[in-house]
Amino acid sequence: MTDRWYRELRQRFRELGADLRPHALELDRDPEAIRAHFDLPAVRYLAAMGVPAEYGHDPEPIAGRPCHGARARERVVIMEELAAADAGMLVAAPGPLLAGVLVGLVADERQRELFYGRMLQRPLWTFFALTEPDRGSDAAGLTTSLRPADDGGYLLTGAKRYVGNACRAQLGVVFARTGPGPLGIVPVLLETPAEGFTAEPLPSIGLRGARISAIELDEVRVPAENVLGRHLSPTRRGMWAFVQTFNLLRPGVAAIGVGMARAAHEYVLAHRRAPSKDERRRIDALGRRIDGARALTERAAEAVDARTSDGHLASAAKLRAGNLAEEAALLACEFFGPAARLEHPLLDKLVRDAKSLEFIEGTTQVQQLNLAQGLVSGKVDGTRRSA
Repeated sequence: MTDRWYRELRQRFRELGADLRPHALELDRDPEAIRAHFDLPAVRYLAAMGVPAEYGHDPEPIAGRPCHGARARERVVIMEELAAADAGMLVAAPGPLLAGVLVGLVADERQRELFYGRMLQRPLWTFFALTEPDRGSDAAGLTTSLRPADDGGYLLTGAKRYVGNACRAQLGVVFARTGPGPLGIVPVLLETPAEGFTAEPLPSIGLRGARISAIELDEVRVPAENVLGRHLSPTRRGMWAFVQTFNLLRPGVAAIGVGMARAAHEYVLAHRRAPSKDERRRIDALGRRIDGARALTERAAEAVDARTSDGHLASAAKLRAGNLAEEAALLACEFFGPAARLEHPLLDKLVRDAKSLEFIEGTTQVQQLNLAQGLVSGKVDGTRRSA
């Protein structure tokens, strides 16, 4: 794809994002309000984003080319533009996103047909359940179990936390353990409702549209054919699968941070009348930092598109953009006085939404570890030696 094509993609999703902003505060009050907006073009696009063409996905052409949203470089443009309009509407939309990327990496043909085919029939929410209440982001230590059942299938037992959209999803991926060690971890495709499966939304102050949920699994039956990657070696389906999935999607989370920072910056430009010379300097400096974070995010996306295991830049981008989103939202409030968050509800929402980026798809500490490993191995500065 050419730079011109990406500029046209950006312009098109900037236009689509304009439909999201008017519903931002409504959704913040009632996360289920998204159900009344399935007809918005941006929501319709997200509902099938990432579904490959061979399953009948035929999105609107951009400058003569269809954009399936399957590449990280495409997603960072789309995510930034829609998050600049409203990140809450973006994360509330149904669609295959995180689970869909994993299915693309490890599912067999029947599983891909089951998953992607259903995405095109009607808007469906999906979920990606990895984090556990006692283990947090330490995925290697997960304890949810998958053990054989009498009928040839499996029984899934355990608990998951902080899972986006799980309480309203019809399809999802759950990581469980069949044995000790990292090779004992497998993902399974789970259709809901299912006996023994419960999911409840957790209270949240930011990105409320995501309906962050807690899941309980009490001997949920899983057909053997729904074990993802069973045709692959153990080294290519468990920890490998979710590491690659996160690497591919973290640039998109970084792009959401860039979009949030831009929303704060643009709000100041639109509503702060006659800024002083010093205020003008601070506003311009914020704009330059946003441009820098965008450049890093786009470079991280290109890196994982070229080699999915090179996720160190994705972690760097998520760290920088997540911090910037929070700083930009707080800085924007400073331009409107001590009562800014009361008098400007969109700014108040931006502050709350931006804080949540610290936890999405790996905490700050996880990103720092990934980046440190990239530095030690020479991946960051290009000194990596060939094997």
